[in-house]
Amino acid sequence: MTGVRFGELPFLSEDLKAKSCAYSPDGTSFAVGLDNGEISVYTTSKWEKTRTMNDHNQTVWCVVYSPKGNQMASCSLDKTVRLWDVESGKCRHTLHGHTDVVLDTVYSRQGDRIASASADETVRIWDTVTGECLQTLSGHTQGASSVAYSPQGNQIASGSIDHMIRLWDVETWTWHCSRILSGHSSRVCGIAYSPKGDQLVTASWDKAIRLWDVVTGVCTRILTGHSSRVLRVAFSPKGDQLASAGQDTTVRLWDVESGTCRQTLTGHGSVIESVVYSPKGDQVASASQDHTVRLWDVSTAASLFVPSGHSMGVTSVSCSRNGGRIVSGSVDYTARIWSMETGECRGILQGHSDTIEDVAFSPQGHQIASAILDNTVRIWDVETGTCQHTLTGHNDWVRSVAYSPDGQTVASSSNDNTARLWDVTTGTCRTTLRGHTENVTTVVFSPDGKQIATCSMDSTIRLWIAENGAWHQTLEGHDEGVESVAYSPRGNQLASASCDMTVRLWDVESGECRFILIGHSKELWSVAYTSKGDIIASGGDDKTVRLWSTESGQCLAVVKSFQGVVRSVAWSTASDATYLVTGCRGGSVLKWGVVQVGEEYCVNLRWGATNGRLNVTDASIEDVRGLSQLNKQLLRQRGAIGEPENTLHEAGKKVATMTSVVSRLKRLSGPKVLDALPSMEQDERKTEQGRPWDNLDGRVLADAMTLAFDFINERIRAPPQSE
Repeated sequence: MTGVRFGELPFLSEDLKAKSCAYSPDGTSFAVGLDNGEISVYTTSKWEKTRTMNDHNQTVWCVVYSPKGNQMASCSLDKTVRLWDVESGKCRHTLHGHTDVVLDTVYSRQGDRIASASADETVRIWDTVTGECLQTLSGHTQGASSVAYSPQGNQIASGSIDHMIRLWDVETWTWHCSRILSGHSSRVCGIAYSPKGDQLVTASWDKAIRLWDVVTGVCTRILTGHSSRVLRVAFSPKGDQLASAGQDTTVRLWDVESGTCRQTLTGHGSVIESVVYSPKGDQVASASQDHTVRLWDVSTAASLFVPSGHSMGVTSVSCSRNGGRIVSGSVDYTARIWSMETGECRGILQGHSDTIEDVAFSPQGHQIASAILDNTVRIWDVETGTCQHTLTGHNDWVRSVAYSPDGQTVASSSNDNTARLWDVTTGTCRTTLRGHTENVTTVVFSPDGKQIATCSMDSTIRLWIAENGAWHQTLEGHDEGVESVAYSPRGNQLASASCDMTVRLWDVESGECRFILIGHSKELWSVAYTSKGDIIASGGDDKTVRLWSTESGQCLAVVKSFQGVVRSVAWSTASDATYLVTGCRGGSVLKWGVVQVGEEYCVNLRWGATNGRLNVTDASIEDVRGLSQLNKQLLRQRGAIGEPENTLHEAGKKVATMTSVVSRLKRLSGPKVLDALPSMEQDERKTEQGRPWDNLDGRVLADAMTLAFDFINERIRAPPQSE
């Protein structure tokens, strides 16, 4: 298989959970059932999405291909079973009859029938050509949760919440229960026949997997090892191996003959709802509530994929000057070096004692500087991965680092309201830049190395003379703190990204603002120029990246569907292509190809390392030209039209919007409180339900409200003018 090696597949956004998955009989297609009622179909050659089927309006609990691969069946929380034409993607039949959730469905070997298991305590047999219900099998005293057809087609096995497994004779059309298998002490969730049909395997909430002799009904083996409920189990195509998965977030591979666990596959972050073998049996796919589907190589333990990505949010990315490598910094206390071409992790810089806020390659590419929340800067040797210097002097978090063009000086900025210039060779501080009145979030050198720019939460950008650290000029205009600043390649222009949701382009010589770029709906974290200087990229809390023309100020494209806040953007230019690299709070490092086709810009995902897994795809991202997306709703949210929603009031006076307070709180509270504070999405959802603080625990609530009122007091010192 090409495209994806082994790891996390890139199709799920962070608000979707995979409930089921299935390979087509020939292994060329792969279907995923989601909790929003959709079924997504992908090719297994490049893992491109070919179709979305969305007639179900609630969770799809199971999806399965027919033996010939021309039809697909799905069952859902909406109490229906649906039969789909694979080629067209159209729903051919909607099977009504169950009176409760349908939890499992399976085809007969010939494909002319399907069986469905429901929480209404019945199993139903359906004709796949006409959609007619042929029989209803009753006998379970609680919901039927799993069902399987024997390979010979003469028997059906069903598992239930009543702890029992029932075997049904379907060959003679008598439809009677021929045997009841007991032994599990809790509900039976997974069930499967061996390829020969002589064995049955069941998985249960009692944490056990049982193998049964179909003829005698005797339990021949009990497999234990899972630490929590086992939800699904599957035989390999040869029948010599089993795969099981469940609530302990692991997939276990078992040897059927000996009953031993051959391998435990770890990597999922939540409950695994489905596990299936590929038709060749060389891979296992697992679908989880952690929003991912993962592929595993099961041929040998040595060939199993080893996680190579960050385990927590990515805060920064930087590209080497020759375009061959990327470095990323993370909340997981590591910096990782990646191959620009393949996305493989080439090295890990370990030894940081806190979150890495920023990383930067030296111009020659042999060093990396990292800014750390332990108030230090570290200098690393790229080849050996060793720390050459630890630079101390800041007395608060270090937020940003940058190398001078000659590589002899490193600049750092800090929450102590200063920036410092360091000698790379000796590790000593040459100069301290003072003048900002709040946190200094970013520091950069001009391309010729003669000037330095810093930006701050005091809403200003300051320009400094690099040689002696003297202040040169202050650029004012942003309404809120400035998180990022970047020089154009020629050094004549400066771009800044702010918490006021705008990007501003400045003329360096005059200090005048040339453009205000409006389009983002939340605060921004990062901005960067291409090597030609004709395009800038900006990313932020709205989980999008926007590409802008520096000549016209127009928005050229919007890259959406990021799995988390976009903390960092960077550009790398190869001989014939321009690549954008992004780092997200969700833990992903993504490489995008940017190509101009006529007047339009196409942005394609080339590879991504997400939550410890590597994926590769050519998925297209929606292109947007111009500023047509600006509308009254956006302007209203920005307070330009009418009264902003979620406004806090003090003594009848408008003092601040709720989103502004939350934004401010996130910055003041630091990473320990960051995740506990409500997101902007939560703010908007709770507008009619109550304050966004309602679900916080008491301690965090107290801290949050203290900070909130401190902020409010700052805003009401001067009485606001009436509108």
